[in-house]
Amino acid sequence: MKLYIVMILLAVSAVSCAQETPKVKHVSKMKPRADMKGVKVVNADDPVCHMKTAEFLKDTAVYKAKIYGFCSDHCKSEFKKSPAKYARNEK
Repeated sequence: MKLYIVMILLAVSAVSCAQETPKVKHVSKMKPRADMKGVKVVNADDPVCHMKTAEFLKDTAVYKAKIYGFCSDHCKSEFKKSPAKYARNEK
């Protein structure tokens, strides 16, 4: 009987974990809009998902005369919704 209950609990927990959605929706085949090699940004990491922007810089946004780099359109969109929230973590 105990083994049966344990098996049910394991099955329920496995199903509930499988239904979690990721917080950041990255597009792996996304190409930069322009040549981003020479762009200087104030952040080493994407302020939304914390990926290294030096390796995956796809887009930028200007906030308070500073250029912020992003790894995806999704992260840029999230930043634009509440830039003060993300910019306060930058120096």
